Amino acid sequence: MKKAILILSFSALIGWTVYDTVEWQSENEETSVESEDQFEVEQESISTDPEEESGDADPDDKSVTGLQPGNMAPDFTLETLSGEKISLSDYRGEKVMVNFWATWCPPCRAEMPDMEEIYSEMDVEILAVNLTETEPDISHVQSFSEDFSLSFPILLDESIEVAGLYNIQPIPTSYFVDSEGKIHSASFGPMNHEMIRERFNQMN
Repeated sequence: MKKAILILSFSALIGWTVYDTVEWQSENEETSVESEDQFEVEQESISTDPEEESGDADPDDKSVTGLQPGNMAPDFTLETLSGEKISLSDYRGEKVMVNFWATWCPPCRAEMPDMEEIYSEMDVEILAVNLTETEPDISHVQSFSEDFSLSFPILLDESIEVAGLYNIQPIPTSYFVDSEGKIHSASFGPMNHEMIRERFNQMN
């Protein structure tokens, strides 16, 4: 049932994502500011830590797992296009951008070249989590990766469980995880080169 709800949610969001990709960069700057202001409010009740959900955890304890800035980022393990299993926790000690995307999403396509440039220019990690259950076929994901010459890992969320874990609604959505494995910030919508670089530079 949960899976069906998520699929319907992503299907409804297709309409949101189909817009002029030429205009997204200027529009996104304003949207990004608004999203940042709302981020803490929207995520206040979200946590994957059972004790926190039950009300037993200290609300000021930033070691809990959740989606608020300062929380430990929820760990996950997914397979790449090549069949390698990768976990977020494998990248502890690195700055990581966890990007949720799909091939049918125009804004996702628009930001991919900038993500690739950042990945090649900076000493950072990017994990591109594809919402594979919403794709016609995995071959579409493979072709997309080849067409854009992507060198960062493409992870296949075949049952969109990780998307559910991160409460993903609009795509693209990106979570920035610092070297300690904690949530630094999130971006709801596409990002350009300058925006991605700035987020990474703000992190430890």
